[in-house]
Parts: sequence; structure tokens; C-alpha cells
Amino acid sequence: MKIGVLTSGGDAPGMNAAIRAVVRTGISMGMKVVGIQRGFEGLLAAEIVDMTSHSVSDVINRGGTLLLTARSKEMMTPEGQQRAADICKILSLDALVIIGGNGSFMGGLCLSRLGVNVIGVPATIDLDVDCSDYTIGFDTAINTGMEAISKIRDTSSSHERCSIVEVMGRDTGHIALWCSLTGGAEEALIPENHSNNETITEKENTAIDIDRLIREVVENRAHGKTHNLIIVAEGIGGSTKIAKEIEKVTGIETRATILGYLQRGGNPSAIDIMHASMMGFLAVNQIRDGGRNKIIVYRDGKHSAVDLEEGLAYKRPYDSWFYDVMKTLSI
Repeated sequence: MKIGVLTSGGDAPGMNAAIRAVVRTGISMGMKVVGIQRGFEGLLAAEIVDMTSHSVSDVINRGGTLLLTARSKEMMTPEGQQRAADICKILSLDALVIIGGNGSFMGGLCLSRLGVNVIGVPATIDLDVDCSDYTIGFDTAINTGMEAISKIRDTSSSHERCSIVEVMGRDTGHIALWCSLTGGAEEALIPENHSNNETITEKENTAIDIDRLIREVVENRAHGKTHNLIIVAEGIGGSTKIAKEIEKVTGIETRATILGYLQRGGNPSAIDIMHASMMGFLAVNQIRDGGRNKIIVYRDGKHSAVDLEEGLAYKRPYDSWFYDVMKTLSI
């Protein structure tokens, strides 16, 4: 058998460990493994490299992706999808392992409908592949955020400031919630709590109840808190505007810090390496055992495989319990 592996979309710590697992598991089963560079863009350009055990030596602890990644506009068109499927057939691929998030898997779904056997491995720091309880890169992103928040808190406490820290998370607030709870924050602003999907911009402040937020800061100060920490998800945004509003009304010195791509980089944590290795291993096992068009997931404490189309259609309901715990502990 011959299989291909690519990484697509935003990079996530642990992608290299997943590539390593796919390559070495495939070789151990007598398969030929080829790496596709730069995601779907590289597939369309036929940027193919033969992978050996040596190709993935000493990469397990490295961040980023050795196969590189890119976003492909052409892959969003029917013509591009057909050309990508044709290239897979020309390469005689029995299966294509896609390591990435929802956007990457949607591209994989299109290929599956054109006859390509696609196996997805969820790797995104946002934890937003709803059919899986865990996605590769999330733990490292949280640890990176927690370390940064801890240092910001030290300065905030020393200067009796209010600190606004914006973390990644475009459509979901998992990173913001975890960073809030582990960083001891007083508030977390997340997309799930703003169903109208409004955003604070530099021109307007209509997305959140800014008066409630300011009142909370003032009440915390009255109760003896010398500093406040507010975590903002990327999908809410407007951290600089929020900071200016709080300082303008309260007179409390307020600073905004945007962590941005800092959370995507760095060596993967042990948890991310473990999940990446297990998921990569199981992806190749699915191919060997005749599995077609699957996503490798982690559910209820176990790794397994679900149907690609069904997995992408599943939407995890929002549970406010995590947020409620954070608010209870912030008093």
C-alpha cells in the first residue's frame, strides 16, 4: 500500500509527532509513505517527498510542522478539488492522512466524495473539532498562555493594574476559558457567551456589556482586590478598546496584551505528543484494516475513529459549567 500525509491550516504543536507516527507505523506495516509539502497547496503542485524512518528522526519534540503548511484558495473550488483528487490517483495513493482542523477536513471531505480515502487527525490549538474531546496542540497552547498570564499578573499586581489578555480562539472560547481558570482570572469574554457574534472594534463598543464589566472591576477593587485580570478570546477581540474604556471610566491603569501566534509555537507538551502519536498510529491502522473516510478522535477517555462526514456534521453544545466554575473561584 501507498499512503500520503500532509499538514494543513494553522500549525499546532504536536503535528511533527503525528507525522512521525504516521510514517513509522506505515513503514512498520510494509507501506510506502510519501509526505506532501505545504498542505493542499503542495498537493496541487505535486510537491511530494518520499518519507523514511530517518525523515522523522528527532522531530517528536519540535513545534511547527516539518511538512510545512499553507492555505489554498484553489482547493476551495470544484476544479481545484477535482485536480487534487486526480493527483492522488496519479500518485496511486491508497489513502491520504490529513493532519489539521475543520477547514482541512472539509477539503478532505470533498476529496472523499471524489474517490480519495481520507483519514483525518485533528490538530488545532482551538479545540474546535467538535467530534473529538481533544485536538493536538491544545495543551501546549494553554501552557504557553498560562505562563504568559502568570508573568503579566505579577506586573499587574505590583502596579495595581487591570490587565486585559487576548488569547487565540476565533470561533470558540476553549483557550480563553482554560487560561482564565488556570490563570486565576476574574472574567472571560468568549464567543459562546455572545451569540450575536458581535465584536468590539476600535470604532464601537457594542459587543459586550461594558458597563457590567466596568462595574465588576470597581466592585472587585472595593472588595480589596488590587488588580483584575480579564481574558478575551480572539473571536471577541477589541482588547485595546476594552482597556481604554475601563481606564477612562474608573481611572484604574489598564493595559491590553495580545498573545497571538505566541500560542501556536513552542515544543509540544507530553500530552500533545502522546495524543499525536496515538492518533497517527491509529490512522494508519484504520487504513490497514480497510477503514475509509474517518476522523481519529478522543472521546470519553479513549481513542477511536468516526465517519468523516458524520464527524464534521456534529456540533458540540455549549456547556456554561466551565465558565461558572471560573466565576465562582474568582470572587
